[in-house]
Amino acid sequence: MAKSALVVIDMLNDYGHEDAELLVPSVTEALPAIVGLLERARAADAPVVYANDNFGRWRSHHGQILDTALAGRHPELVDPVRPDDDSLFVVKARHSIFYETPLAYLLRSLEVDELVLTGQVTEQCVLYSALDAHIRHFGVVVPRDAVAHIHEDLAEAALRMVEVNMGGRVVRAADVAW
Repeated sequence: MAKSALVVIDMLNDYGHEDAELLVPSVTEALPAIVGLLERARAADAPVVYANDNFGRWRSHHGQILDTALAGRHPELVDPVRPDDDSLFVVKARHSIFYETPLAYLLRSLEVDELVLTGQVTEQCVLYSALDAHIRHFGVVVPRDAVAHIHEDLAEAALRMVEVNMGGRVVRAADVAW
């Protein structure tokens, strides 16, 4: 059986960006499933990795990123998914969680071979991260109810690409087994 890690993408967000108000309704809808995944992964002692933008603040660390997000426009979307003391954290600068980050090394050192990707944005960071996971020979699982989108049609196309082009599994969050 594959050893899975939960990767939480860009959920520590200040929602101060251009597309934020288009994104917020989808995040609000996905939040309960994301929280449920976090709870179940933690209960199963599965690795939980936050991969998050640093908002261009290159001297920041994960605590400062969290503080910035909680001080943003929608702290009610950040507080329920805050990292716990066992969570791992990777700062990313671009769309993919792998692009110029130590994530692949971290996952291999944890003997992880399957990623459950949750967070935002389905048609951007989740899609690019799924592709980069696939080309690095990680299995990919995307719980469709635990990812948020800006454009629903593009999100549906992205999830289809995960299934067809990458052999990934698109499931409901409740169906993710740890």
